[in-house]
Amino acid sequence: MKLFDSHTHIQFAAFEKDREEVIARTLKKGVGCLVVGTQKDTSQLGVELANTYDHIYAAIGLHPVHTHRSYHDPQELGGGKGFTSREEVFNTEHYTALAQNERTVAIGECGLDYFRISASAENAAHKEQQELEIKERQKDVFVQHIELAKDVSKPLMCHCRPSNKTQDAYEDLLEILTPHAADLSGIVIHFFVGSLKTAERFMQLGAYFTFGGVITFTNDYDNVIKAIPMERILIETDAPYVTPTPHRGKRNEPIYVIDVAKRMSELKQLPLKDLSTHILKNNETVFGIQLT
Repeated sequence: MKLFDSHTHIQFAAFEKDREEVIARTLKKGVGCLVVGTQKDTSQLGVELANTYDHIYAAIGLHPVHTHRSYHDPQELGGGKGFTSREEVFNTEHYTALAQNERTVAIGECGLDYFRISASAENAAHKEQQELEIKERQKDVFVQHIELAKDVSKPLMCHCRPSNKTQDAYEDLLEILTPHAADLSGIVIHFFVGSLKTAERFMQLGAYFTFGGVITFTNDYDNVIKAIPMERILIETDAPYVTPTPHRGKRNEPIYVIDVAKRMSELKQLPLKDLSTHILKNNETVFGIQLT
């Protein structure tokens, strides 16, 4: 392998028509990937893909926005406007079975997402109470993922998105994670958008951070990336979302992690070959897989 995409969703509906072709050109370029589940069906399909292809692995879990009624994303699950896709209850038996598969190397994505909570609260008269209930549900489900990760000795793939211009979800995630960190085999903070101070607190827990296509078209995260040791950095696409430059306007796919790596090499002032070596080693360390 030349590179590894640490967070992608090629099992999503956005790839339904050409999934095999996407995988073929990804692997041909020497790019492996971690296919990350977001609920029962996408977790199941991710494991199936990992069992079918070399250099593809799975993470299984219930995304926080799926724990309550929220927006519908056709790129993820397909279906029309009337398609109901949210408010899944975490099924411990189902996820435990998927977690025990040898090609499953992480639990998640799981965590907290406060960005759209306000829009999810349907009753204006009881909006504040509903928002609190949604947060508590997300926290409860996140703890269930933590317990599963400890039971199967696999790292957590954490999704954390704070409300606008705050660090609130990161603060709550840290509060929940801290007493469990020593018992976890690893922590990965996917698509990190927090402050350097927040990053430092996660580093105290031994966490890794993934960065994706957004770093190719904004400088907002440059200083944080420069401050995080190379040994804690992973790269991702989050495909089909957040397509990097120079492919803006197209559907994202794992092969574009190459463009993320090029930008990361500039930010870390490392030759691309050396950066790629670090990326492969970091993935081997946190996920317990063999890539080199």
